[in-house]
Amino acid sequence: MAIIEVNGLRKSYAGRPVVDGVGFTVEAGEIFGILGTNGAGKTTTVECVEGLRHPDAGRVRVAGLDPAADRDRLTRILGAQLQDAQLQPKITVREALELHAACHQNPADWRALAERLGLADRFGTRFAELSGGQQQRLFIALALIGNPQVVVLDELTTGLDPRARRDTWQLIEDVRAGGVTVVLVTHFMEEAQRLCDRVAVLDRGRVVALDAPSGLIHRSAASVVMSFTPLGALDTGELAALPGAGSATRQGDRVVISGTDETVESVLSLLARRGITARELRVTDATLDEAFLALTGAEH
Repeated sequence: MAIIEVNGLRKSYAGRPVVDGVGFTVEAGEIFGILGTNGAGKTTTVECVEGLRHPDAGRVRVAGLDPAADRDRLTRILGAQLQDAQLQPKITVREALELHAACHQNPADWRALAERLGLADRFGTRFAELSGGQQQRLFIALALIGNPQVVVLDELTTGLDPRARRDTWQLIEDVRAGGVTVVLVTHFMEEAQRLCDRVAVLDRGRVVALDAPSGLIHRSAASVVMSFTPLGALDTGELAALPGAGSATRQGDRVVISGTDETVESVLSLLARRGITARELRVTDATLDEAFLALTGAEH
């Protein structure tokens, strides 16, 4: 059953369309990802869902509520961690958590949330004295403190170190296991592939693909990625023209080719004919990175 419905959503700034007919549904209890390059319309889309922006056209419903007309009721069931937010510089972590908990009828245990997010030893620290990663973790706690039915997380782990990022991923999986629907806006492909049941890929304000991460990978031109350091001259343009190849690029001394099993065989045959040795040859399954690039043609 869909808990979020977005149909024909449009939003322009100064006559320039930023969201141009976006539509999707989010099922109750799933982690739904929204992917796209900077400027693709991701944040504007979720801000319309959150009721922070009014669309120029289209229809948005969250648990049957209109985010604009039913804003007070929406705030009781939806939590949000914004891409760009600030608190008063002198407010402490404890004060922020207590204040936000007091705004909800059935708040979560903010001490337990702080513990899970590595903030338990920062209760007396003022917001301005927190590191960027600590501020980000505090905003995640504030998004979850109202025990929402739906939580929107915009660039969830920006500023977090690798360990904190993975701890946060586990927290979000635990939140979903508790019945919360999660909308995750991200540009980290590994994050989307790890967490999301389905993802919508936005490009220039439109949804260009919507599927499970595995489905997007399967639909892309590449099913495998081959990389190696050639001990000899090799033209990437020639590699890109081989059967099944999606792309061929250089990353320093290494050549990276996305394609199919047929591509791998063709590359090996070409190297053998040219007498070129491939050092540190690796062949791996394609990831969401390759699918994203194939769908949007974007470098990220």
